[in-house]
Amino acid sequence: GWADGYSNTVFRLMEHLSVPRKGLIGPWSHKYPHEGVPGPAIGFLQEVKTWWDRWLKGIENGIEEEPMFRVWMQESVPPTTSYRKRPGRWIAENSWPSPNVEELSFILDRGRLATTDEKVQEQALPIQSPLSVGLFAGKWCSYQAPPDLPHDQRQEDGGALVFESDFLEEDLEIFGSPRVVLELTSSEPVAMAAVRLSDVAPDDKATRVSYGLLNLTHRESHEQPEALEPGKRYRVSIQLNGVAQQFPKGHRLRLSISTSYWPLAWPSPKPVQLTIYSGRSSFTLPVRAPQASDTELRPFEEPEGAEPLKKTLLQPSQESWRVVRDLASDVSSLEVLLDTGTVRYDDIDMEISSRTLETYTYRADEYDSLAGETRWERKFKRGNWEIRTVTRTLLTSNETDFHIRADLDAYEGPSRVFSRSWDRVIPRRLV
Repeated sequence: GWADGYSNTVFRLMEHLSVPRKGLIGPWSHKYPHEGVPGPAIGFLQEVKTWWDRWLKGIENGIEEEPMFRVWMQESVPPTTSYRKRPGRWIAENSWPSPNVEELSFILDRGRLATTDEKVQEQALPIQSPLSVGLFAGKWCSYQAPPDLPHDQRQEDGGALVFESDFLEEDLEIFGSPRVVLELTSSEPVAMAAVRLSDVAPDDKATRVSYGLLNLTHRESHEQPEALEPGKRYRVSIQLNGVAQQFPKGHRLRLSISTSYWPLAWPSPKPVQLTIYSGRSSFTLPVRAPQASDTELRPFEEPEGAEPLKKTLLQPSQESWRVVRDLASDVSSLEVLLDTGTVRYDDIDMEISSRTLETYTYRADEYDSLAGETRWERKFKRGNWEIRTVTRTLLTSNETDFHIRADLDAYEGPSRVFSRSWDRVIPRRLV
């Protein structure tokens, strides 16, 4: 799904495999498509049964004659952390890369996405983002179901370089991976660039459509990273996550560039100022015009699944995402609570509980103050028998090292029957 963390894999498989294959991407989070949230969910079990009937049983059902790559073209929505359904439609391609996708390029100007036929003056545009950029980013991978999607990007853009297009004169649809080429210099040998594409509505609300991150020491190779030479100009390419998205007439495209994106990505060892050169940097979109063949696609069947197990809710679930800014101490935190409550599976008289709390904090612009902590508690109970595990993992860093502290405690009834702690130091090597 587009809200999952693994959708880019489907693009790579469709491009590089040389065997019968099919790709499917819907609007879902990290859930099976027949349980898909955000919807619409589809009859995924029927789809895979048809596929395996063809290739395992040799049943001639024509599945290989259908398009190779099918995705949900998402329509514009206001920004929020949770959607029950994403409006849109199914589109399909017979090959990937597709001849139906063309490139639309812009030149980065001061505050603008200029068209390629405009003359853009080269200007040095510095950016040194606060650590607050990223608190509204949501999760890297939306697990199970939202509310962990990105919120209104206006909260983030005050700490970024922003480039906006003119108001769109007609609907624009993209399918594939947007790409940014930046000519830049860095003040430090280790730096990161975070790039976001947003859909800006007439009321100025900004919905994130895609994003891409690059540790700039990996500009040439992930296998052989190299430190930056401060002040030296580099030309780097950053690929954003693949997506299928419509931008309506009257909306604007917004490209935002920041030097941090915490806590979705761990920041650089020290504060960094990047200088982006307008007129020398560009942004390219994969544009796909609507195809008549899209209206002829076979509709998916309704979702099906096994009969759910009989269960009784004993304690309701709780879920929250809280951004807390203590202006007195200048400490900011993101607190993510996922408490699934307590459920009894009636047929086996088993009670199951799970509670997770993630906390990410920092102070002011102090990079050594960064901390990410997760606490998990899981419990199983049947009659007088009860077991419970409690784990805690804490990640901190300084300029030279990462520090990981972890604890595991296991209980049977009221007695702790196992305990172990870990304390590790990992050198920062161009990270």
